Amino acid sequence: MAMDEKIKKYTKDGVTVIWKPEQCIHSTRCWKGLVSVFNPKARPWVNMEGAPLNEIMKQVSACPSGALSYVTTEVEKNEEGTQTEKTTAVEVMKNGPLLVYGNLNVKDAQGNETHQYKVTAFCRCGASANKPYCDGSHIRIGFRDSQE
Repeated sequence: MAMDEKIKKYTKDGVTVIWKPEQCIHSTRCWKGLVSVFNPKARPWVNMEGAPLNEIMKQVSACPSGALSYVTTEVEKNEEGTQTEKTTAVEVMKNGPLLVYGNLNVKDAQGNETHQYKVTAFCRCGASANKPYCDGSHIRIGFRDSQE
């Protein structure tokens, strides 16, 4: 994580929504999907009282860039009472970033390490100014998958 990277946190009942503005690709999925919580015209723009926590967590999980994530203070346990292992999944977005779902430790070219939660968007076009993360540059440069 860059030393000057801004991170905002919004907490309610054991759930903290984390917003990393520099990582946001402005897909608008957050506020179009749950405007009662995510309103870019309001300050603060995240209203944790705007919806039930399960709806907020579901919407945060839909963030394609990983700029929005959440953490809970509860440890998820299986029936035997031991911590469950989360599965990591990878999705290639057509003409866009590589999405990795799950908890990750990411080290950038400068050796800075960050822990990413839920969804992380990695650059595939090579034009991002925020490598290894996608910053939406694929749209500006007209990146297209080679299979087209």
